Amino acid sequence: MSKLPNNNQQSDSDLTLIQEPITDAPPEVKQVIEQVLKLEKDKLYLKTPRNINDDILNVIKQVVQ
Repeated sequence: MSKLPNNNQQSDSDLTLIQEPITDAPPEVKQVIEQVLKLEKDKLYLKTPRNINDDILNVIKQVVQ
């Protein structure tokens, strides 16, 4: 039986590289990311999500103030 390469380690490494800018971000940036992800999740059920750009802009304005 031949051994297959461990793709799981590769995936974990890739995921860490992808998440690094987020995990190393300042608290304000993390707050914006979390709130935007929540907004997007809340609109997933809609056939045609509307006003997401306005919602994101409002999140950014709230965090900046």
